[in-house]
Amino acid sequence: LLVRARPVFKPLHGFSIEIDAIDPGYTLGDLEARKREIRERLQREGVFAANKMLIPPWDFNAVLVIAPAGGAGLGDFQAEANRLEQFGICRFVYAYSRFQGEGAPREVCDALHSAVSNWALHSGGQPDAVVIIRGGGAVNDLAWLNDYDLARYICDLQIPVFTGIGHERDSTVLDEVANTKFDTPSKVIAGIELTIGKRAAEAKVNFNQIATLSARAVQTTKAAVATFDSTVRSGVLRHIASGKQSTQTLIGSIRLDAMKELRLASEGTLLELQFVKTEALSQVAQAKQEVPMYWGQISLGATHAVRSSSVTVESLLGSVLEQSQRDIVRESSRADEGMSTVALSARQQVCNGATRSESLMREITGQGPEKTLNRGFALVRDQSGRAITRMNQTLSDSTIEIQFSDGKVSATTENNFKGKNGDKNIQRSLRCVAAPC
Repeated sequence: LLVRARPVFKPLHGFSIEIDAIDPGYTLGDLEARKREIRERLQREGVFAANKMLIPPWDFNAVLVIAPAGGAGLGDFQAEANRLEQFGICRFVYAYSRFQGEGAPREVCDALHSAVSNWALHSGGQPDAVVIIRGGGAVNDLAWLNDYDLARYICDLQIPVFTGIGHERDSTVLDEVANTKFDTPSKVIAGIELTIGKRAAEAKVNFNQIATLSARAVQTTKAAVATFDSTVRSGVLRHIASGKQSTQTLIGSIRLDAMKELRLASEGTLLELQFVKTEALSQVAQAKQEVPMYWGQISLGATHAVRSSSVTVESLLGSVLEQSQRDIVRESSRADEGMSTVALSARQQVCNGATRSESLMREITGQGPEKTLNRGFALVRDQSGRAITRMNQTLSDSTIEIQFSDGKVSATTENNFKGKNGDKNIQRSLRCVAAPC
């Protein structure tokens, strides 16, 4: 900066230097010279108007925004952008970068390149437009965007670029090479919203026109269909009447032809029948002449065949008898051997049966009542003399007889009731009422 200053001393604040003038020709002249140099270089390379030549988006569905994080201009832009995104009208993707300071242009290029690459990788295709916005500031702060590499990247970019940098009076090289320049970030989003609203209005008008034309077309089609239906109906009635008349004529002709053909067929049938009768009579007469001759031949052949068969049968009968005798002798021998084997086996079975019978008799004899009583058991009988083997065969207060090995006693049964948990059980006990008998 080229400034004019003077030293000042004050008792309260001490010594200081106060600037009372700035030379604007020096400062602005250097910035303008830099912008002019970049502009002329891009024009020589033939890319200065490359982005301007791109067709602006007809409508907006997705927009890539490059801005400093937390800037006031970004806040103004998002106030409207969020409303469009909330209703699903347009999607905004943000990439952040510094816009001033050493290395800021390179950082903006890198952020823009990374965002475009990620867009193609994840979403496919490319955004409708790239928006570069920054709030207002000093001229020197905006001068960082006057960079050749950044401007050349925008010129080479095949996506329309919208700029909204600074205020209305501010201008950078990016504004000159961009597809569309807006004065502020708020005007950028206003332009996008205006285009979207314009397209919506056009769509509404087109829809109304289409609806009107469709209604007219429907009415016209209905009238044409009604006319065509009337024409078809009248034509069908005419064809039906003509068909009926033609059908009656054809039926009469067919009947006449059928009667003629039937008469001719009847005459032909009579002739064929007469011919068949004649042929049949001739065949019968010829058969009567030939049958006696054939009968004699058949009788002679049958006699020879019977004689030959008799000789053959006699020879076969001798062979059969001889073979039968041999088979009878062989089977008789086998039957004798089998009878011998059966007799031997039967004798062995009889011996084994006798042995087992003797063993069983000895066991039965050893298990008699006397043997059982001698081993300490007793035999209980009822009044009729039948043996009692179970308790439920006895009745209460009934007389029973108990036989031991050395005598008998009489006894009387009685019931004892013993219960547990409310259940009733019956136990029988004996009371001897007589001496041994």
